[in-house]
Amino acid sequence: MTGGRSAHALFLAAAPLIFAVTWSTGNIFTKYGMPYVEPLTFLALRFAFGTLFLVAVAAAVRAPWPSSAAEAGHVIVAGVLVHGGYLWSVFVAVDEGVAIGTLALIVGLQPLLTATIVGRALGERVSAVQWVGFVLGFVGVVMVVWRKIDLAEGTLFGMALGVTSVLALTIGTVYQKRFCADMDLRSGTALQQGVNAAITLGLVLMLETRVIDWTGEFVFSLFWLVFVLTIGAYNLLFYLLRLGEASRVASMFYLTPAITAAMGYLMFDEILGPVSLIGMAVAVTGFALASR
Repeated sequence: MTGGRSAHALFLAAAPLIFAVTWSTGNIFTKYGMPYVEPLTFLALRFAFGTLFLVAVAAAVRAPWPSSAAEAGHVIVAGVLVHGGYLWSVFVAVDEGVAIGTLALIVGLQPLLTATIVGRALGERVSAVQWVGFVLGFVGVVMVVWRKIDLAEGTLFGMALGVTSVLALTIGTVYQKRFCADMDLRSGTALQQGVNAAITLGLVLMLETRVIDWTGEFVFSLFWLVFVLTIGAYNLLFYLLRLGEASRVASMFYLTPAITAAMGYLMFDEILGPVSLIGMAVAVTGFALASR
């Protein structure tokens, strides 16, 4: 029993870094896959394969499904916001030419927005030290991505979608914490993925050509986004939301721009100057204070 508790405590200590690393890979593998498919078609496939896998898992382990229409409704609303609203907005914003740095800056507001609303929505108290951490974390994000920020790049519609993405993610995580605390992560996520797959397919049929170039790069990107991001990172996020305060969990997002920048440096020879390096340290400090 003691060994199990120790292992769980060790996992929880490492969980923010695990989440940040896996979440950061989303930008990398989206970049790999986007040249071969339109954005909503890409997402429809991601949601569909995620649904099939999770339904199979839920059936194999006999996971409980929502027991009432109200419970199912809450699960669906949270899923449409956190999975659908966030990803639809990000993917189409990228397709509209919005700079990755600009999107990272916008999404970097998510922990601050979460800290602002959790008091009224969830009754959580954010201390003065945590507020300092949230501000420092955002400053660190700005320093990390400043070279890639270009407010003139991309369409006005794309910029609006960037704002929509952070609002959907923020409201969705708070809603998940408030109304879906007891959701089974296997069947609940399967339901969320299935609803998003159906909605996205409808959008694809109306708006896109559905042409796919099934290259090795695209298939691997799709595989990664389904299993590492949808099933791995999202379920870890929901699990941590169940155990802890939403504001502290949101502070993990301050780590992702730094890790994404490091991956870009290692994989794409992107520039990583002294300001970005200092920004990484500032962002990590902000996370440490905000998650105390």
